[in-house]
Amino acid sequence: MIKQPKLILGIIPIAFLILFLTLNVIYFGDETLSGANQIALLLASTIGSAIAIHLGYKWSYIRQIIVKTIGSAMPSILILMLIGALAGTWMISGVVPTLIYYGLKILHPKIFLFATVVISALVSLATGSSWSTVATMGVALLGIGNALGFDHAIIAGAIVSGAYFGDKMSPLSDTTNLAPAMAGTDLFTHVKYMTITTIPSLTITLIIFLVIGLRFEPQGVVDVQATMNTLTSTFNITPWLLLVPIFLIVVIVKKTPPLPSIMFGVLLGGVFALIFQPHIVEQVSGVTDNYPEAGYIAVMKSMFGKVTIDSGDAQMNELLTTRGMAGMMNTIWLIITAMIFGGVMESAGLLVKITETIIRFAKSTASLVASVVTSCLFFNVTASDQYISIVVPGRMFAKTFRKRGYKPELLSRTLEDSGTVTSVLIPWNTCGATQAAVLGVPTFSYAPYAFFNIISPFMSVFIATIGFKIRRFTPEDMQEIEREDENSPVELKFEQE
Repeated sequence: MIKQPKLILGIIPIAFLILFLTLNVIYFGDETLSGANQIALLLASTIGSAIAIHLGYKWSYIRQIIVKTIGSAMPSILILMLIGALAGTWMISGVVPTLIYYGLKILHPKIFLFATVVISALVSLATGSSWSTVATMGVALLGIGNALGFDHAIIAGAIVSGAYFGDKMSPLSDTTNLAPAMAGTDLFTHVKYMTITTIPSLTITLIIFLVIGLRFEPQGVVDVQATMNTLTSTFNITPWLLLVPIFLIVVIVKKTPPLPSIMFGVLLGGVFALIFQPHIVEQVSGVTDNYPEAGYIAVMKSMFGKVTIDSGDAQMNELLTTRGMAGMMNTIWLIITAMIFGGVMESAGLLVKITETIIRFAKSTASLVASVVTSCLFFNVTASDQYISIVVPGRMFAKTFRKRGYKPELLSRTLEDSGTVTSVLIPWNTCGATQAAVLGVPTFSYAPYAFFNIISPFMSVFIATIGFKIRRFTPEDMQEIEREDENSPVELKFEQE
């Protein structure tokens, strides 16, 4: 006999998770992602499993949902591993140092943060992928910003802001296609309607970063020319290396799936390393008398493990260090445990129960939009997956929006304003964990500076509050909707499949 969960039962595992995570911050500090948070998620999952069993669910069913949930995260995990390899081959090939070198020549410190948002936004808009943008241009921009004397958290915030603007608005993005599909509208109506909230959010973000840049004073003496000289003395800097990111962007724009695209970038980086950086290949491999052997060892090592290029400058060496696939293992461990927690909470209907309760309090347009925003944020925190934060609220709120006369693009826009952009602000979410690992900047460090991601959900609620361009169905449309609902009712059921 399966029992329907009460609200308090859904809150208990989340309350314990918050408690464990708080204790981890107190006792482990910056080392929480090295294992403490993963164990916290497992402990909270244990509590959730006990509640699910109490409700009448069998462990075999709970395990099945957990495995299914982990399976849904596997594409993200595989991409994360390849991004680690990409960072390695792009470093030993000189691609990242070349991007940093030319960036230092072009970008003035006063406009650097502003330009970082714009560059990240354009690349992400063209590719439809915030992950690829952060892993390629983002890493290069981080290096440029560090050389100019900016705090790495502010740089990462600018990169994330621009990358997630493009991810949110690009017709090539999976989330941009997923949100309208869940709400029941078409892609281009969705993208066009998003401009009402997204353009103001981006404008405010650009103004903030421009002001920060104009008021920026380097901490200590930052010798940009010395940094450029170090790069040229360490690597063979040449415009030919820019072909690697250009080719990768072209491949992604042509809608090649992410895994093959990134693997192409990894291999291309390895080939260019063999051609343009033979001295780096010998340094990394430790082999000087057999170049084929040196090339094989260096490229393989850059893909799977930690590699540090010796430039003769300790600070620069830190910038020229990559961790390969091995450096992503803590993040992958975090994603898996987060998916376990999400699967447990989903198996017993605990997440659905909480969002159902939220809907009851939504009476006005603003409160209904705020309910979607809250639900998306809730699922990003608890289910730890960007797609779940769009799919589940999208399914749950679609009927409510329709019954109250709102066109589906209002829901689809709200899903993106909250679900897509806040995922990267949660350390144990697949997005937050990945970007922190790729940039080497803790999520909680860059989150306060990811202004676009913070502003977007508030902008969504604000636009709804003032009632600006809120699209509604006509009375004739509503009559047709009521007839459709009578013929095909949708009810939430708590069943053990």
